Amino acid sequence: MTTETAAGGAPDAEAAPARPADAPPVLCARDVDVVRDGNPILEGLSLTVRAGEHWALLGANGAGKSTLLGLLGALTHPSRGTVDVLGHRLGRVDLRSLRTYVGHVDPRHALRSPLKVRDVVLTGLTNSIERVPRRHPTAEQSARADHLIGLLGLAHRREAAWPTLSQGERGRALIARALMPRPRLLLLDEPATGLDVAGREQLIERIDTLQQSHPELASVLVTHHLEELPPGTTHAMLLRGGRRLAAGPVGETLTGELVSACFGHPVRLFRDEGRWSVRTGRTAAAQRPG
Repeated sequence: MTTETAAGGAPDAEAAPARPADAPPVLCARDVDVVRDGNPILEGLSLTVRAGEHWALLGANGAGKSTLLGLLGALTHPSRGTVDVLGHRLGRVDLRSLRTYVGHVDPRHALRSPLKVRDVVLTGLTNSIERVPRRHPTAEQSARADHLIGLLGLAHRREAAWPTLSQGERGRALIARALMPRPRLLLLDEPATGLDVAGREQLIERIDTLQQSHPELASVLVTHHLEELPPGTTHAMLLRGGRRLAAGPVGETLTGELVSACFGHPVRLFRDEGRWSVRTGRTAAAQRPG
């Protein structure tokens, strides 16, 4: 069944598993500003992400999505405000150590050597691009790498060299890599970039499987295409000009009115079997020839 959500409330997403009300959040950003060269990039942003929640950060190019993801991934500090990641406040903790517990997936992975898929996944243990000399995985770590490779649908490509992989296969390999240290938080920065339709759908299917098989994992996915959201997405934040336009459960946030305001163009939203699609908001009368 397809449901239009042009200006009213969208149907609720699958509810995240119930969590104790007093459980500490995985992420908590409060009144965050980021200023670069005197120019505000983010202004007054607040966001709380709890275990089992799967957030989407949506907005036009330049809205500040990747900048916010960098803060959440302990890659940078805010100019003002506070960011707590896994219970540790940025500015009071060694960022390199904290990043070990955050799975950050960047499709622009800078690998240059022809590592095999299994070796790429194992680099997640050292949070390095290349294999670290004289570091050999344990039998348990090797078994986990094989398990994740299978979970991401790459078992038949385990021994394939990185340069021979398609863009979609690389993206799934990087997700497996990010999961090697058993993170509590997974950050995905436009994971469907450069994928064709088949590659995108395979990626979304595997992310959805991952969300179901790891119920305690929290995730934040950056995109500007609603079609790229997995069915298990529970929450969304809409960014416009570095500010939060709206945030909350997808059923309250992803409406035609709010998304139109976010992207500065009238659109209608549709949802079918948990997946979103977008159409222009022009009326039928406006589309008829003069």
